[in-house]
Amino acid sequence: MAAEWSERVAMEWYYAKHGKQEGPVPVGRLKELLDAGQVAPTDLVWREGMTEWLPAAQVGELTGAGVPVQSSMVGGGAPPQAGYEPPRHALSPHQQVPNYLVPSILVTIFCCWPLGIPAIVFAAKVDGLVSRGDMQGAMEASRKAKMWTWISFGSGILSIFLYVGFLLAMEGL
Repeated sequence: MAAEWSERVAMEWYYAKHGKQEGPVPVGRLKELLDAGQVAPTDLVWREGMTEWLPAAQVGELTGAGVPVQSSMVGGGAPPQAGYEPPRHALSPHQQVPNYLVPSILVTIFCCWPLGIPAIVFAAKVDGLVSRGDMQGAMEASRKAKMWTWISFGSGILSIFLYVGFLLAMEGL
């Protein structure tokens, strides 16, 4: 499974269009974008294993020349040129991102529903982001779901204590 992950990541390409980094896209999709003119031959492209971003026209794998990226262009982690950073895969394929959907639903029902709704919204985003490969976005949505779950829980507990305190105060009058 680790070999499949490495092979899949190696086949994912990123490209820079109008100063914005796009991707990952499979090599076939990037070739389609090049053929359709949506990615110009002068636009920069990058995949894992390349030390720098290159114009698409200089990458044989994309131009149909059948010549893979030259070994002098492949290497470790030298930063790419033009201010674009290669994507960092924060998680290995064996790690999971917790979505906190069940706890967020429970605190929404039993504690504080107005503050539980954002927890459910963020929790629902996690799995979709993971399936698209956006691990950083998934981790951020997971963090926010956890935060709103705890805020809702704390608000519910605080409300209970305030209610009990109010009842005790009213009993003493």
